Amino acid sequence: MTRSSPDPAITEQIEYYRRRAPEYDKWFHRVERYDRGAEENERWFRDIDQVRAALADFGPSGSVLELACGTGLWTELLIRSASRLTAVDASPEMLAINQGRVNSDSVRYVRADLFSWEPDRSYDVVFFGFWLSHIPPERFDSFWTVVERALAKSGRVFFVDSLRDPHSTARDHVLPAPSATTARRRLDNGEEFDVVKVFYDPQILASRLETLGWAIEVESTSRFFLFGHGGRSGTQRSAL
Repeated sequence: MTRSSPDPAITEQIEYYRRRAPEYDKWFHRVERYDRGAEENERWFRDIDQVRAALADFGPSGSVLELACGTGLWTELLIRSASRLTAVDASPEMLAINQGRVNSDSVRYVRADLFSWEPDRSYDVVFFGFWLSHIPPERFDSFWTVVERALAKSGRVFFVDSLRDPHSTARDHVLPAPSATTARRRLDNGEEFDVVKVFYDPQILASRLETLGWAIEVESTSRFFLFGHGGRSGTQRSAL
């Protein structure tokens, strides 16, 4: 299903990521407004390497679903071990960059608003990178219900997201208060948008998922990221 969400906050968030698509990778690669100096950048990339290693150990094999696939920074890693991959994003600009980067016939691209999208098949693995923090708190439970519907029996989940750190974003961004659920974001041209941004404590997140019937281990890197891996309670978990 690809109908759009009527929520104005979600509409603004989608528009932001459409406009940000050409400059999104600057954040990941720590250049221009995101450059925090050699020492901080080194810590960032060391943390990225830790997540990449954990994902490799997890082994996202078989049929893989990537939600909010963005520019393909994770897609190009997933397709190395997946037999086939479905990549979903609301931004056609993001999908175009992703497709150009990955260039694989094994990837099926779907443009859809993830707040109204429903899976049309089941998958062995569901992955999402830097997406959980952009889900409004009131939609948290329903999102995980969709993830469950997307998973095959004994299917597994892996996700990565941001920890709350003042150096994780651009120099001209203001880190929101710990209790905030939105953040103001600025593009290179000065345009500003409000997006959903919820920072999670790893232990609290794992406990909340447990109450929803998930057995997911949530870990953190030294500074910048958290990542989770597991499945539904009672199913086989990854041996990270």
